[in-house]
Amino acid sequence: MRRKRWAAAYLACGLLLSLQSCASTAEGSEPVPKPTSVQMRADVAWPEDQLERNEDGVPLLKVYVVDEEKLETIDVETYVEGVLAGEMKNDWPMEALKAQAILARTFVLKFVQEKESKYPDADISTDIEEAQAYDREAVNDSIREAVAATRGQVLSAAGELPYAWFHAHSGGMTERAVTGLGWNEAEPAYTAVVQGNEPATAENEADQQALNEAQTWEASFSVEAFQDACAKLGVDVKVTAETRLSVAERGEGGRAKAINVDGQRVDASELRIILGSTEMRSTLLTSLKVQDGQVVMAGKGYGHGVGMSQWGAYGMAQEGQSAEDIVSHYFKDVAVEKLW
Repeated sequence: MRRKRWAAAYLACGLLLSLQSCASTAEGSEPVPKPTSVQMRADVAWPEDQLERNEDGVPLLKVYVVDEEKLETIDVETYVEGVLAGEMKNDWPMEALKAQAILARTFVLKFVQEKESKYPDADISTDIEEAQAYDREAVNDSIREAVAATRGQVLSAAGELPYAWFHAHSGGMTERAVTGLGWNEAEPAYTAVVQGNEPATAENEADQQALNEAQTWEASFSVEAFQDACAKLGVDVKVTAETRLSVAERGEGGRAKAINVDGQRVDASELRIILGSTEMRSTLLTSLKVQDGQVVMAGKGYGHGVGMSQWGAYGMAQEGQSAEDIVSHYFKDVAVEKLW
């Protein structure tokens, strides 16, 4: 079954990539995977029959690599290494990296199960407009260790692969998909409104700067840009100094579900995508007004707020929590299961 804005949900995350400095690649031998308590399971519905396997039993993907403009056959574990390096800094705490690896693996299998790549003959691509970020140049020993330690592990929700949503910073609380993503079907049973668990301090100066920028934000848009965005959503407005702007409805986690523009309702999650998710960084709005010919906003967090907070994973890992603890905090009634 197809879902509205399946890939766009991930684009709205406010990926950590936009905040991190370039990660260097460390050379060296691959580390020995750490032992795991996760048991092999055979009752998770995944696209097992759609993918061939290599000699080690790992499924193979036909991946369209955008930067090289070619189709490559890459095993899932190697693909996940590139995704993990693209989605999270390669010097972050190990358990945070492992949690992200589990989500990345879940994501690609869910994609293969439900979607078709826009690139001919591909199972998936490295195009962030379609799927996940990808940076194999940033793969280092930590990335390889995190992927090896979680080999074959995915999230399972009642025997199904869930949508492995994540975002950079929750602003304090996570959100339901119906609000954070404008989800237009029944709310998945595994989404949760929980504490984001983001830390107050990071381990180095660069991370601290990125953390500060993710915690709060401000943005200004010309009235023309704001009006055009509303028009694309079918709402015709004329913004003046007298225009009344307010949050019309908030979700359980505090994010704006809709914005009131002179009595007209505008979907907040859709508006964010059109205005730009790196400018309007979240819908957890703390201020919204017209000032000096601009629509001025302020808010907390970075991303749609659904699923795992990457900075929250960082904070939980700092406190000694495991990857399983992390993903189980952000998704209700899920299990980490090993497929190969």
